[in-house]
Amino acid sequence: MLIALLKTMRPRQWTKNIFVLAPLVFDRQMTQPIALLHSIAGFILFCMASSAVYIINDIIDVEADRNHPKKRNRPIAAGKLPIPIARFAAIVLLIVTYTLAFILSKGFFLIIVVYLLLNLAYSNWLKHIPLIDVMVLASFYVLRVAAGVSLIHVQRFSPWLYIVTTLFALFIGFGKRRAELNLLAGDANSHRKVLQGYTIPFLDQLITIVSTTTIIAYSLYTFTAPNLPTNHIMMLTIPFVLYGIFRYLYLIQVQGEGGAPEDVVLKDHPLQITVILCGISVMLIFYIY
Repeated sequence: MLIALLKTMRPRQWTKNIFVLAPLVFDRQMTQPIALLHSIAGFILFCMASSAVYIINDIIDVEADRNHPKKRNRPIAAGKLPIPIARFAAIVLLIVTYTLAFILSKGFFLIIVVYLLLNLAYSNWLKHIPLIDVMVLASFYVLRVAAGVSLIHVQRFSPWLYIVTTLFALFIGFGKRRAELNLLAGDANSHRKVLQGYTIPFLDQLITIVSTTTIIAYSLYTFTAPNLPTNHIMMLTIPFVLYGIFRYLYLIQVQGEGGAPEDVVLKDHPLQITVILCGISVMLIFYIY
């Protein structure tokens, strides 16, 4: 039962919470112990909050998940984790998380309260509205970045990164919807009502728009943000972003993957290498160059 609970908490999806650390990295504060500790604590608390949300969502969606070819294997849908125990675990996680968050930072506390309320609204209503559903999913990534900002004394963090995060999250979200349409094929509407509002050609157009604007926005960030080296060396990271986006497009449109972005990142070695090399480049430019 403990293993079933851990699976329901979705530890693989904790990789999304790395966005909480983005302000620490891009504001060049990784060498400051207090900022580092606060950001790590925020990352852990956001993992706990998101796990509570995943448990709540699985309880709400239990009947729909039982009819889904993949989601029916989730512990609650499969009957491996009783709903009363799952509900109790979610309550404990929320109490511990929000108590510690309030102690850590009032701003951080308010952000994860908004994160929880928005998730509940998404699970009950917003996920059924085409376009709004993906925009709400994208807002969760922006909230993670905002949470990271609330934990440190920001000195040089560029607003451009909010724009890049939003566009990148939309790119991932539309890719996920495309993968769901591919997976469920003609039976898509019976599993997720919102898929009635999407078609593969429509999603491909949206993916093209947001992938293009993501590249443009990141490129503009590399030579206009005030906290970057004046010789524009940050532009050397653009090829990594280009390849990462192209590789993800290849995976969702040619290989038919992309249903769970965190799974793609954890399984695809070229994408992993790209992320690592991009991260190393950013660290060298910010902290050694």
